[in-house]
This record gives sequence, C-alpha cells and structure tokens, in this order.
Amino acid sequence: MKTSNEAVGSPDPSELPEVAEPPRRTVNMVAGTIGHFVEWYDWYIYGLLAAVFSSQIFPSDSPFASLVAALLTYAVGFVVRPLSGIIISPLADRFGRRLILTLSISGMALGALIIGLTPSFATIGFAAPALFLVARVLQGISAGTEQQSAIAFMVEHAPAHRRGLFGSFSNMASGLATLAATGAAALVTSSFAPADLAAWGWRIPFVIGGLLGVIGLVLRARSDETPEFEASALVDQKSAMARLRDLVREHPKALLQAAALSAPAVAYYTWATFLPTYAKLTTGRDLASTLAGSVIGLALLVIIVPICGALSDRLGRRKIFPIIGAIGMIVLFYPLLLLLNQPGFGVYVLVSASGWVVLGIWQSVYPTIQAELFPASVRVSGIGFAHQIVIAVFGGTAPLIAAAFVGSGNPMFVAVYMIAIVSLCLIVYFTLPETGSRSGRATVAQRDPEVLEGEHLIAPGGSQAKGSGS
Repeated sequence: MKTSNEAVGSPDPSELPEVAEPPRRTVNMVAGTIGHFVEWYDWYIYGLLAAVFSSQIFPSDSPFASLVAALLTYAVGFVVRPLSGIIISPLADRFGRRLILTLSISGMALGALIIGLTPSFATIGFAAPALFLVARVLQGISAGTEQQSAIAFMVEHAPAHRRGLFGSFSNMASGLATLAATGAAALVTSSFAPADLAAWGWRIPFVIGGLLGVIGLVLRARSDETPEFEASALVDQKSAMARLRDLVREHPKALLQAAALSAPAVAYYTWATFLPTYAKLTTGRDLASTLAGSVIGLALLVIIVPICGALSDRLGRRKIFPIIGAIGMIVLFYPLLLLLNQPGFGVYVLVSASGWVVLGIWQSVYPTIQAELFPASVRVSGIGFAHQIVIAVFGGTAPLIAAAFVGSGNPMFVAVYMIAIVSLCLIVYFTLPETGSRSGRATVAQRDPEVLEGEHLIAPGGSQAKGSGS
C-alpha cells in the first residue's frame, strides 16, 4: 500500500512533461469565493441579530436569559461542525472538492431560509426553537465541510507563485460576508421601529441569505475540479476511512500546527458576532451604532487580507504574518476593550478597526499554510480535522463565554480569555516550517509524490491507467 510519505516512483518535477494550464481559473475562483461568501454570511447573521429575535423565538422572563438561549442554539452549530468535518472531509479527498462544496452551500442556504421563515414562539410554541435547532444543525454540517474544502479548492487552483494570494480569498470572502452580515444587521436595526424589527424586520437578512445561496449553488455546480485532486485520485484510491487513519498516523505534527493556526478564531468570533453586543451590554451603546461602527472596521479587514496574502508570496508565510498577527492580538485586546469604557462613536470605530487589523494579518495566510502542510490525498481531512474541532471548542463558545463574563460582572475577562488562547498559539507558530516558496514548487505540499505521479500520467503522452489503492 502506498502512503503519502512514501516515494512512489515519481519522476523529478523538472523531467515532467508540461501540463496544460487548468481551464477557467477565473470562473473557479469566483465560484469558490462567492460560494464562501454566501456560506459565512448565512452563518454570521444569526449571532449579530440574536439579541433582536431571542425574545420572539426563546421567550423568557429575562431578556438576558433569552439571549443566552439564542446563543446556546448558535453554539449547537459549532458542536456539529467537528463531527461533520471529521466524517465528511475525507469524502472530499476521495470524491472531490467540488462535490462537497456544492452540497455544503445547499445545506447552509436551507438553514437560513428555515430561520427566516419560522413563525414566532407565540404562534407555534416550542416548534419555533425546535426549527431553529434543526436549522443550526444543518448549517453546522455545512460549515463543518465548507472551510477546508474551499481552502483546498482555491489553493489547488492557484498558480505556484500566487498561492498565498489565492488562499487569502477564502478569508477575504468570509470577511466580506461578516461585513455584509454586519451591514445588513445595522440596516434593519436602524430602519425599523423596535416593534416591527422584533416582529418581522430581523427576518429579511436571513431570507436574502437563503436566496443568495441559490446563486452560489449554481456557480459551484458549474465549476471545475482541482488539478491536484484529479492527479492524486489517479494514484490514491483509498477509502475515506483509510485516509483518516493515514492522516492521524502520518501527520500528527501538522494537525497540531493547523489547529494552532485556527484557534485565534476565538477572537474573530468575539469581534465579529459579540463586540457590538458587548459594547451595548457594558456601556449602553445603541446596537445600531455599534453595528455601523463594526462595518467600518471590517472594511479594513477585507482590504488587509488579500494584500498580506499577496505579500506572503514574496516574503514568506511564517515569519511575518501569523506571528505578527498573534503578537498584535496579545498586546492590543485588553487595552482595546478597556478603551470601550470611553464614550463616543469614534472610540468604538477605533476599537473595532484596530482589532480587525491584527486579525486580518493573522487571517491572510493561515489557509494557505494549512493547505501546504498536508498532501492532496489528506488535505481536506487534515485541515477539517484540526480546524473544525478548534472552532467548535473556541469559536462557537466565544460569544457565550463572553456573555457569561459580562453577566457575572467581569467584562475584562473576555480580553484575558482571548489573550491566553492566542499566546498558546504563538508558541506553536515558531515550530511552523516555511511553506512559502518563490521557486514555483511543483505541488502545493512541500512533498507530494502521489500528485507528481498523477500529473505524469495525465500529461500528454502519459498513460491514463489508475494506480491501485487500498
């Protein structure tokens, strides 16, 4: 049985016949980026509007208790994510990235429509929170397969000297999605009277997200499979379960490094979905104004991510971006939340924007580094296994833990919690290999003999016979 770490009689890359340029690269990047945008718009809008619809769907004697119930349901999606990531990700390595991406956007869009169209508790009773729970499970399954499949899809479609830029598109898309979701939340909260907003106004962003999902579905269904997957699939036809076993046995260090690259998501989710609510609860700021302030900060993130991604193709991945981004979070988070005690819209914008700058530096390169840590045969499995478990533990619970700190009268513990997790990640970052290369490396991973052999078989004059699998 051939493993991803064994030489498989692959020719030297310099001796390979030239392989034709992958077709429709722009179409594929648009399909990946827009689809990723729709996925995360539908995911984030829930956390941003939880404070608005919580009393309608999760009524209670206390508004705070209703909010906690809504956030607990939000967290259910994160609990499902690692199960989906572990079970379904190997299927993307076995049957292709495109298929799984098409299925994931379908589930996310359906979940958004269920949330947007579910009647209130006063109308259908406990069926309302039950339907929200079903929707969040659907979205959790979809999100559990989306991130890692999209990263592999974009990086594998990228030219060798632009993988940092193309890999950054996934987080640029999620940043745009957060920006759009925050903008939609800000728009509806400022456009409707409180009674209308609580009754039906909050539903509009969810319905729009579901309809956008149909567009993303069409684009993904028309995209191409990645060349690296097709090459690897010719040589390696192992089952999904066998790939998962290979992953755990052969790549434990890469799994730890990939997990550490994802763990600062605790800060991302706090900043994206709870910072406006945090400011409202701790300083009495108006939710509409804090959402508007977050939009300004998020615009910086969307600009910074692709710029830093492109720079990583020239300067390298590890030494600058994850390390500097982590240090920035450690140094800034506590004083930024402390600064929120000062009044004024400008203060909130400064706090939000400063956090998004350091988060953007971290976000710009970690998808590409994660892709480059694993060979194609276990790439989606590796990223998914590490990323989704970490997201479930730290990302999904971040708003809930932050709300608990605020409710207990210790709001600054939110900053301490984020700093502690990012500090542990920083230690791991110093063990990362330099995966960036200006030499036009033949494969995404530093060493991937199965892809090289598959490309040799695909190349003009090569045989189309498939290698045996196990």
